[in-house]
Amino acid sequence: MEEKNLNENKINQEETIFDINEELPEVKQIEYAIQIKDLYKSYGKKDVLKGLNVNVKKGEVYGFIGKNGIGKSTTIDCIVGLKDYDSGEILILDTDNKKDPLKAKNLIGYVPSEPVTYEMMSGNEYLQFVASSYGMIQSSFNNNYNFLIKKFGMSPKDMDRKIREYSHGMKQKVCLMASLIHNPKVWILDEPTVGLDIMVYEVLLRMIKEFAVHGRTVFITSHNIELVSKVCDRVAIINDGKIETLLDFKKEPLKRRDLSKIFFKIYREEE
Repeated sequence: MEEKNLNENKINQEETIFDINEELPEVKQIEYAIQIKDLYKSYGKKDVLKGLNVNVKKGEVYGFIGKNGIGKSTTIDCIVGLKDYDSGEILILDTDNKKDPLKAKNLIGYVPSEPVTYEMMSGNEYLQFVASSYGMIQSSFNNNYNFLIKKFGMSPKDMDRKIREYSHGMKQKVCLMASLIHNPKVWILDEPTVGLDIMVYEVLLRMIKEFAVHGRTVFITSHNIELVSKVCDRVAIINDGKIETLLDFKKEPLKRRDLSKIFFKIYREEE
């Protein structure tokens, strides 16, 4: 296929997916992939985030958990630019997501809790469409596309079918691939296991670990405590608009098995 930009706007270099060696020198010097500073967000008179502070290190899998309606998805929506916030600051690899939203969004791969696609397109067409929005060149797209369909067990024939013909699990796979097609530095997952069949679940676990091993960062919120305790390096439990507890499983590995107890203890004490 002709070497061209999918959106006619060329980028400077080709990327191999998950290749940390292609990082720019200025990015290598940055300590945190995500910084949330004193974040406030309300809906009318209801205060949801009340001075939230989060520091997510490069190369780690960071869990962000809490009960329903506590602000997890609101936080993710603020990070990825789907919602504005009242005050505070969000930096993605030192890029302010309000001052330079396009650059910040290019650094992020985002997976919503429910698969959202254009169902009249084929899987291949949808990924081409997503890639074009990031200005990918054709060879980069081809490399990443072939890598991802193999990883997620989707054949070229599957990818040529219309998305409306897909099962829920196949739609989830396409959404996961779409979030990674542009080779992001930060992967943000909002309830990624909702509706996943067991085979896709196992693929997701492997991909999360592989993503972090290659120096990238994963920010994940989930009600699946088993998933969070299994893959995360650190876990923050949010309560009343702020971080209530921050667990570091690298420093205290035995707390992985106690995560569920710690979680329920926090919310029982407030009742």
